[in-house]
Amino acid sequence: MAVVMTFSWPEITPDVYDAVRKKVRWEEDAPDGCVLHAAWFVNGGLSVMDIWESEDHFNRFIEARIAPVLKGELGVQSDPEPKFYPLHRRFVAPGVSGASS
Repeated sequence: MAVVMTFSWPEITPDVYDAVRKKVRWEEDAPDGCVLHAAWFVNGGLSVMDIWESEDHFNRFIEARIAPVLKGELGVQSDPEPKFYPLHRRFVAPGVSGASS
């Protein structure tokens, strides 16, 4: 079942997010099961909303691709507390694709 996942992570700054994005290359090599990713910053900390095919898909991506860079290479100590919700419906406006920046 598809899920919506959200979290806030105060320790992750725009610079850290961009460094991880460049190393993991999730936009060029999309993670298995990822449907949508949106990220923004509030008071300097990261907020995320994703849609995944399942919670397991998200967990596998974090363990295999994100954690080795974020925890291993960059030494981030904290963890977010992701929350998962069953997806009821999604709509993608015609003509929308790709990253905003």
